Amino acid sequence: MSTVFIMAAGLLLVAIIAAAAVALHVTWRLTHPVRKPIDMDPQDFGIAGAEEVVFPSREAGISLAGWYLSAARNGRTPNGRTLIFAHGYSQNRQEPHLPALALAAKLVHVGYDVLMFDFRNSGQSSQSLTTIGLREQQDLLGAIDFAEAKKPGQTIGLIGFSMGAATSLLVGGADPRIAAVVADSPFYSLREYLEENLPQWTGLPRFPFSWLILTLSPVLLRANPRHVKPYESVRKAKKPFLFIHGTKDSTVPAENSQRLHALAQDKDSQIWLVPHAGHVRSFALIPDEYAERVIAFLEKGMSKAGKSTEAYALRK
Repeated sequence: MSTVFIMAAGLLLVAIIAAAAVALHVTWRLTHPVRKPIDMDPQDFGIAGAEEVVFPSREAGISLAGWYLSAARNGRTPNGRTLIFAHGYSQNRQEPHLPALALAAKLVHVGYDVLMFDFRNSGQSSQSLTTIGLREQQDLLGAIDFAEAKKPGQTIGLIGFSMGAATSLLVGGADPRIAAVVADSPFYSLREYLEENLPQWTGLPRFPFSWLILTLSPVLLRANPRHVKPYESVRKAKKPFLFIHGTKDSTVPAENSQRLHALAQDKDSQIWLVPHAGHVRSFALIPDEYAERVIAFLEKGMSKAGKSTEAYALRK
């Protein structure tokens, strides 16, 4: 065996090890995003008496922190419905670029109770691995359990943003307790999305790093992107979905929502493509219209699964 061949093989081995080390480092960073503080006050958005809550994820050892916003405590007539917010990757319950509290205030003021919480490894919730919609499903199930126990008999809906939107589709599509889902900027399939967009997230060349990250992460982290398939949940569900997506979204292109909407089975499912809006920026661009569309969708979608709007009116 020639010296040149041995040297070439050695250099190749070193290059492979170096590339794998870089891929593992980037994977660790992606699954451990920097935690952002909870630094907003619901009172600044006209929400009185926000209740600080802590409840368990369905996954043992994970506790989740959040706010429970009661319509009654804000002087509004409750409509018998709870809406659970699900935030995006590397964010927290505040989703500050909306901000989520501004949207929550509009919902509380028309009678909704609202639960806002931090997924694992976010805000004030337990430290853990961020899996972009895989294990977060257990957190959202825990939030549904909490909302159901807090106000038994209320109709429950979900509104999610980006990762939270995909998680809401996965959980809400399958859980019979969920009447309707609003998904703002969801991805169609995590594996497919990462294959196409990892270079934008990592700043690394597609070859060999995307392949290495997607191959090594399931083995080392026990979190396989192949298992995060919102499209399967949408295709099987018999409930209404509202997909919202900005036409200028370069992070998760609007085609993702278009493909998801095409699979929706319920005739009351809708898609709203917001001109000129970026990733999860539709509410910030046109907050009043956004709230009006969401409320109109929920009024129709949630009344099908729970009590009718007329029945609520009899309480007033």
